[in-house]
Amino acid sequence: MEAIVKLWFSDERIFILTDQGNEYSRPLEAFPLLFESTPQQRAQFEIGIDGDDIRWDEIDEDIHISSFFETAEPDTNNPIADVFKRFPQLNVSEVARTIGINKSLLSRYIYGIKKPSAQRTEQILGAIRQLGREMASIAQ
Repeated sequence: MEAIVKLWFSDERIFILTDQGNEYSRPLEAFPLLFESTPQQRAQFEIGIDGDDIRWDEIDEDIHISSFFETAEPDTNNPIADVFKRFPQLNVSEVARTIGINKSLLSRYIYGIKKPSAQRTEQILGAIRQLGREMASIAQ
């Protein structure tokens, strides 16, 4: 297996170079914890001893080299992503907590890495609609 020898970030993507001279990249959205981290946090990584993984202690993120072999790009053209784009003030952590799902999972839905079922989509949108109704009642 190839081993990672270099890692860098550019244009909202993460890149690696392997010991076989191959360069791979993925959009940062594919890794929500990295996407939401600061450039300083992203710079604090360690390549594993075997060169097949990368670790960011501060943000508790691990990425295996196999993650770079995926060819599909995230699809952010979905109703959940649309809501969070339209209302960036929505707190992903709090919405996830309200729904009872993991923030990382909700982030994957938002960034189009994972596709929710129709039932899960309705659960998420329903919770956001309920939040809107609660906010509207305050203004009265």
